[in-house]
Amino acid sequence: MQAAEQVVLVSDDGTPIGVAPKASVHDGNTPLHLAFSCHVFDEEGRVLVTRRALAKSTWPGVWTNSFCGHPGPGEAMEDAVVRRASFELGVSIDRITVTLPDFRYRAVDGSGVVENEICPVFRSELVGDLQPNPDEVVEIRWVHTAALRTAIDATPWAFSPWLVMQARELY
Repeated sequence: MQAAEQVVLVSDDGTPIGVAPKASVHDGNTPLHLAFSCHVFDEEGRVLVTRRALAKSTWPGVWTNSFCGHPGPGEAMEDAVVRRASFELGVSIDRITVTLPDFRYRAVDGSGVVENEICPVFRSELVGDLQPNPDEVVEIRWVHTAALRTAIDATPWAFSPWLVMQARELY
């Protein structure tokens, strides 16, 4: 039997203070915890954006960055990024670099669920062919960053709040 996925709870300064089951953390009073976002690029310099599966409990059906996740207790952040790329997109990635090491946000979904994360942002490059997990991703697009920024500026409501904030800093 597989153990429930755990997230790392953190204090305001980012110091780990405990763990909690992921399934019980995301609600209307979500405690601050560790996460990450990753923007995957192809050989043409385009970034992969994904549309969240319609069954996701938060922000279903919105466009977002390539993938996100949570490091497990004691798991190195880069190892968590590699693990999640395989799980969500069915790919390997390389040239992983942190682009926004201090990114942090709090956002409330239309259903009232809160995201409250210290969430370093990474950039990586794709290795192999995409095989998105349909439980995570309903649609994908490769786009140039200027076009992504234009779309976000015109329709921020169609994108995850963390992508809107990240893109304004990155692109």
